[in-house]
Amino acid sequence: MDIRIIMTITLFVIVYVIISMDLINKAYIALFGASLLLVLKILPLETAFRKIDLNVISLLISMMILVNIVKNTGVFQYVAIKSAKMVKGDPLKILVLLMVITAGFSAFLDNVTTILILSPLSILIATELRISPIPFLITQAIASNIGGTATLIGDPPNIMIAYGAGLTFNDFLINLTPLILVIIVVAVFVTAVLFKKKLEVPPELQSRIMEFDESKSIPDRLFLFESLAVLSLVIMGFLLHDFIKLDTAVIAIFGATILLITTRSKPDEVFSGVEWTTIFFFAGLFIMVGALEELKIIEFLAKKITALSGDNLSIATFTTIWGSGILSGFIDNIPFVATMIPLIKILNLSFEPSTGNVLWWSLSAGACLGGNLTLIGASANVVSAGIASKSGFSVSFIEFTKYGIIYTLISLVITTLYIYLRYLM
Repeated sequence: MDIRIIMTITLFVIVYVIISMDLINKAYIALFGASLLLVLKILPLETAFRKIDLNVISLLISMMILVNIVKNTGVFQYVAIKSAKMVKGDPLKILVLLMVITAGFSAFLDNVTTILILSPLSILIATELRISPIPFLITQAIASNIGGTATLIGDPPNIMIAYGAGLTFNDFLINLTPLILVIIVVAVFVTAVLFKKKLEVPPELQSRIMEFDESKSIPDRLFLFESLAVLSLVIMGFLLHDFIKLDTAVIAIFGATILLITTRSKPDEVFSGVEWTTIFFFAGLFIMVGALEELKIIEFLAKKITALSGDNLSIATFTTIWGSGILSGFIDNIPFVATMIPLIKILNLSFEPSTGNVLWWSLSAGACLGGNLTLIGASANVVSAGIASKSGFSVSFIEFTKYGIIYTLISLVITTLYIYLRYLM
């Protein structure tokens, strides 16, 4: 075997293990792995730069800028407080509504941002009701991962899949959003069963929620109008992507720039809100996966998987759903999806073009929904637990996982049925 192949596989496995165990900052180790490939001359510099998908990077940065500005309007806090008052402070109804709101926001915002915005408010509500905020924090983290699966911009793996497979914003709406709507409805019923007895409080405590003033969440109505107007136009641009013939990344860049100018935002504050760690992590990861492609390692793996599946699309599909779902519960789904994209491109060559994009939808649903399996399965879970800890509460690995397993298994079973009935029958 070529020594370059041995070195690349060894390096990739080591980096993957370090990322999964969170031993070193994931951006640092991804950049180290990428740069070592260059130092060892396994990959030429020009080839390495070509492997970095600037469409994905541009879309991520633009959406981070947009979200960083919009979150300062207070609209998300307003919606959460208003919803809590609509149900007269009933804790179970608040829990369910916040789940739905979180899923809805996460379809268009970064999951971590959604959790950072809503979790402190959930803790405040739970404190006023004199109940544990843990059910709120766990279900919101789970809802954010479910909701993020629904759209192209809802979760970074979907952005990667979209550009890797040539899929549009509307493709995700048509193929994945119906699935996620079913899953969130089922998740709501599961939540009501799991947490009903833990959320019983006397009426006098419920009345305290009615004293909240949601109007204080919005300090500047003009700023709110400008931000929501631009965000709405960007989303409309995504929907009309095929008609206006503009790339999703271009629409996002233009929208972010317009919002920066119209809201007169301070550049340092806005740009500091961009998750540069994630951006550099992506860059390093693209180079490392690019090396696997260049050395034909991905092609070799694809041939082995095709041989095992016996050219049976159903076997390949269900393996992708459950394999990605379970693995994503323990390892970061971003490097997993980055590795799977070129592999599935080759796998698709073994099946008829008429089978469509079933493997792409299987990968997206499995990788995103699988994040709910354990506390370390998704960044939103870890952030939620961190917020709880800072507020004096503890979400243990076991406590999160005992609920996460239930939601994940139900989600993957529904996904399997949906994919089979819609694409494989």
